[in-house]
Amino acid sequence: MRIVGLMSGTSYDGVDVVAAEFTLDGDTLWLTPLGHRGIDYDDGLRAEIGALLPPAATTVEAACRLDNRLGEVFAEAAAVGVELAGGAVDAVVSPGQTVFHWVERGVVRGTLQLGAPARVAARVGVPVLSDLRSADVAAGGQGAPLVPAFDALLLAPAPAARPGDAGTPDPAQTARAALNLGGIANLTVVAPGAPVLGYDVGPANALLDAAARRFLGRPCDLDGAVAAAGRVHTGLLDLLLAEPYYAAPPPKSTGKELFHAGYLDDRLAALGEPVPVDDLLATLTELTARVVAAECDRHGVVEVVAAGGGVRNPTLTARLAALGAGRWRLRTADELGVPAQAKEAYAFALLGWLSWHGLPGALPSVTGATRAAVLGSWTPAGPAYGAEPARPPRALRVRT
Repeated sequence: MRIVGLMSGTSYDGVDVVAAEFTLDGDTLWLTPLGHRGIDYDDGLRAEIGALLPPAATTVEAACRLDNRLGEVFAEAAAVGVELAGGAVDAVVSPGQTVFHWVERGVVRGTLQLGAPARVAARVGVPVLSDLRSADVAAGGQGAPLVPAFDALLLAPAPAARPGDAGTPDPAQTARAALNLGGIANLTVVAPGAPVLGYDVGPANALLDAAARRFLGRPCDLDGAVAAAGRVHTGLLDLLLAEPYYAAPPPKSTGKELFHAGYLDDRLAALGEPVPVDDLLATLTELTARVVAAECDRHGVVEVVAAGGGVRNPTLTARLAALGAGRWRLRTADELGVPAQAKEAYAFALLGWLSWHGLPGALPSVTGATRAAVLGSWTPAGPAYGAEPARPPRALRVRT
């Protein structure tokens, strides 16, 4: 089965497109990556998304306009995915752009993603899976993170796994973690004999990018170069580490409804003294590294497999590697055959395969749901699942 997966994350800088082929062989699902591409949003679209996100006020009209504009962008992205797959696919997974994640007292009450899936289906002519989080929320879950279903399968030992080479821990006997460094840092922990854990740890690029936009006039601190020139401001770091979210137990999820530019402004105001921009970015980099490292240590992992845009930041990855030295090693998803920049899009393609076959895609041990939910809503592009079209009726009558 060939599936196109799309992903637009909390950084809202573009959409990742992948094409994947899935083949089931006994208990093993084989993923063959067919290609991936990143499509950047233009400045106008980024501004529209940013203007809609909390804590900004908005209107239903603005949400409707953005929903359809994003649908057009995702439709073109899906068409690129079809090309990557060689011209024919069975389905597209278009989870949309999250614009709000409604959390009250640690309980998720709702979630909203925009992206007009009907426009995607009309463009590519195959069924489109969207709204992947709502089914888990309806089952009492957080609706996020969803990538742990992919991580759990990827990090699971092979059915006939042999012990590792000399000096390498046997993955069947050790805890391993998958780390995604997007706008938010998510961690999945896979340990022998234990339920899979996964949750949003805290900000990865969200606050870094907010600071870069505010103080550098750029979308990001490219390669962490400005941060590398600065020094960690211990007073600001202590203020940031006091965030209650970090101490809350999982299951938990978060996003830019918490970690946004206004949040950073409040912490800087509370500090009450100016912080040079290079020191600010160095401190925010240290924040992400410290929070992630603390969670990896808490779970006693021996290996962390990283993916997401943050792996392109050598200042951040070097700090993570240093904090884990002697306890866990940091590697990238590329070493397992999954392009690190496109892992989440491949994960959503997998969720599409699971939903197509009526299999759950959310893990209750991760999201806190009362049951494992089959995810998403299908938008057909004609008869579902290849069924023959019925002859259209010419009249309707009612039996009494």
